[in-house]
Amino acid sequence: MSRMGETVDLLGRLVAFPTVSSDSNLEMIVFLADRLSSAGARVEMQQNADGTKANLFATIGPEEPGGILLSGHSDVVPVTDQEWTTDPFAVTERDGRLYGRGTCDMKGFIAAAVAMAPLYADAATRRPIHFAFTHDEEIGCLGAQALAPLLREREALPSVAIIGEPTLMQVIEGHKGCYEYSVHFTGLEGHGSAPGRGVNAVEFAVRYVMRLMELTEELKARAPATNRFDPPWTTINTGALQGGVAHNVIPGRARIDWEMRPVQTGDADFVKTTLREFCAEELLPRMRKVDPSADIVTEVMGEVDGLVPMDESEARDLVLALTGESDTSTVPFGTEAGIFQALGMSAVVCGPGSIAQAHRPDEYLSLDQLGRCLDMLERLAGRLGP
Repeated sequence: MSRMGETVDLLGRLVAFPTVSSDSNLEMIVFLADRLSSAGARVEMQQNADGTKANLFATIGPEEPGGILLSGHSDVVPVTDQEWTTDPFAVTERDGRLYGRGTCDMKGFIAAAVAMAPLYADAATRRPIHFAFTHDEEIGCLGAQALAPLLREREALPSVAIIGEPTLMQVIEGHKGCYEYSVHFTGLEGHGSAPGRGVNAVEFAVRYVMRLMELTEELKARAPATNRFDPPWTTINTGALQGGVAHNVIPGRARIDWEMRPVQTGDADFVKTTLREFCAEELLPRMRKVDPSADIVTEVMGEVDGLVPMDESEARDLVLALTGESDTSTVPFGTEAGIFQALGMSAVVCGPGSIAQAHRPDEYLSLDQLGRCLDMLERLAGRLGP
């Protein structure tokens, strides 16, 4: 079977594992572990606290620092309420495209990397090649954040990380961070005819949202002059506001789901400090004047730092050479790259497929893109030996 045929077959196996973030990824991780072990890799699995999910870390080649890491997340977003014309958990090939949930985000890259393992087993005589396949990237990069402390303890830490998110095989050297929160408001229920006797959780949540909207404008003035992002400032998005039970009941509970995409960590600190002071000095005193037990609790869903473009970058230079691209770019969406960069690795994002296809019904990966990825990974084998 050709390298392409083997990769397409492997991708079909991976898509058949319904690794939606709300469900387990263990079967897929065990399958990949067996596949890499058969190619000669040294494989480790790291389970989450309840044992329902796992990361996989594998190495081919010498046990030395300075290796190259190929990274991808195993989880996919749900297909609920999406109108698919094909079975989302089976690869359907049509008109040069491979349809299925996760084909481009990002099981296509994982399949290509694992298909190359036997070649790497012969080639990696000087420099090791590593594989990191994580859980729960889609809900806060939880797997990569759990893997990071284990990697930090290793003497043989990789020096280069290639994160295979869909970039149309363009080399991405920077993206914003992604910080996600749920804020829970506890007020005091009562009859709607006497609003002053209760604490309207929805109204205080609205005040919070209004402060988020003000911060959105303030952040525009904080954008660094040399920023390459689009838009160039830290953004805030209010994703949901939920609360209340009826027209004539003072709502006792409300929740806001919101996120920010910082271009610099100072912006994140500014926003969090401002909101903490706003709650402590303005909202809570008003709420507790009526009911001392009223409260506002912020739940951190995930705080993932961005990927910072560097003046000197081994990963950028290597992947530009491997792909034949002449330039790099930045993107607004987040990845696990910043987590690996924080460990001291030089990191870039480069993978097959378009982010425009990710999370959509009839998600697909073109055979052309998969072929370009395989070409890059095959050329990488030449950098592992003498």
